[in-house]
Amino acid sequence: MEKIIILDFGSQYTQLIARVIRELNVFCEIIPYNKSFHADANLKGVILSGSPCSVNEENAPNVDIHAIAQSVPVLGICYGAQLTAKSFGGLVEKSNKREYGRTNFIIAQEDEFLYNISPTSQVWMSHSDSIKKLPEHFILLGTTDNIPVAAFKSDNITNHPIYGLQFHPEVYHSAEGKQMIANFLTKICNCSQNWTSAHFITETIEKLKEQIGDQKVVMGLSGGVDSTVAATLIHKAIGKNLYGIFVDNGVLRKNEFTEVLDIYKQLGLNVTGVNAREHFYTKLAGKVLPEEKRKAIGAAFIEIFDQEATQLTDISFLGQGTIYPDVIESASVHGPSVTIKSHHNVGGLPETMKLKLVEPLRSLFKDEVRKIGTELGIPSDLLNRHPFPGPGLGIRILGEVTEEKVNLLQEADFVFTTLLKKWGQYEKVWQAGAILLPVKSVGVMGDERTYEYTIALRAVTSVDGMTADWAHLPYDFLADVSNEIINSVKGINRVVYDISSKPPATIEWE
Repeated sequence: MEKIIILDFGSQYTQLIARVIRELNVFCEIIPYNKSFHADANLKGVILSGSPCSVNEENAPNVDIHAIAQSVPVLGICYGAQLTAKSFGGLVEKSNKREYGRTNFIIAQEDEFLYNISPTSQVWMSHSDSIKKLPEHFILLGTTDNIPVAAFKSDNITNHPIYGLQFHPEVYHSAEGKQMIANFLTKICNCSQNWTSAHFITETIEKLKEQIGDQKVVMGLSGGVDSTVAATLIHKAIGKNLYGIFVDNGVLRKNEFTEVLDIYKQLGLNVTGVNAREHFYTKLAGKVLPEEKRKAIGAAFIEIFDQEATQLTDISFLGQGTIYPDVIESASVHGPSVTIKSHHNVGGLPETMKLKLVEPLRSLFKDEVRKIGTELGIPSDLLNRHPFPGPGLGIRILGEVTEEKVNLLQEADFVFTTLLKKWGQYEKVWQAGAILLPVKSVGVMGDERTYEYTIALRAVTSVDGMTADWAHLPYDFLADVSNEIINSVKGINRVVYDISSKPPATIEWE
């Protein structure tokens, strides 16, 4: 399989480069700049990412660009371009002023890398250093109004060409940036662009058959997109030798347990549903802090999963719906990020199970998982569901979780979701949900005074959840939701709407 490797120097935009390449039907991998890789026949090119560092720092990240370009073409972006210039003897210095935002790229010399690019084109800059002078045997391809070197290429100094861009072609604001990346892939690296959903499915099923053979796999399912698509792929490879376990932890959405089990049955998956609501409520009793609740839910899940899994015989593998952002995070240039909230997947299973992992989605981004799911025939209602946290409504109930509060929140959340769909707003929003606040306030219903709970509505727009803006939902819609919740959910007499963006807020309240 043809592939491109992106050497990550810590840029916030590195995943965007990978997304653009994947959208162009070329497989790529992100690896830390300091991790060695093998330039085999499948490797078609290497991209050097940006970085928050300066190439002039004493311990600046570095790679042997000359050696890489002896094997495959190279494209340096921002820091990658500056590192290229400095490595070959050019001059990189602090800019007179930090350049951040839109500017116009001006072509100085035609090149196949710039095929179908306008003479002037909007690009996105984000840098504090600039290339003041190109090395010998490098050719200037473009400038901007503010910097003398915005694009360049090497002139036959290595077996393969080296290109550099001072701006970020991978971001949306670079109007023709995707075309430049496409030119690098097709005209410079000669990629065939044959990495498609159907290709991935066929190849993955064959790999799973080879990896698993006639052995058995157990998998904890959540009803979410990732675990469902992963389970469907494994099922197509090994059939009934996949044993799925779907646990009702008491903090699922209304009707979710039965609805998801019905979908699994339609898909032909071998799944056991376990009603463990009371067990989880017992473990959550008295827990108030978010981390305490997350850990209690995670530990309780492991207990139930272990009980069910140990009733099975001859299990060799644990299936998981791990996706690429999780893999990238664990192999980050800077190491795993500071824990903002504890992980709640199946990672803490008892060592006595001694199972090998099978993770068929570990090379995919979320949007790619949905495309694979569509190709596999998974119902769109499940594929297009908003993301839902592992601890479920447990972290949308602020304070202690009780069965009474879960019932209240399930009803309010159901009204919100139903009306989002009715008003045609559900697919415009990346994630939405209701939060039950530990606050009661006075209200009036009929001639009676009430003293009941408050619901906060949360809806955001986003691409991948890393950043998010609050969704600007119509006032008439919000009024409809508020009226319906207050009128139909006994115990709630006030509804508010969260207009905080991420950052500084998070999407979930806990």
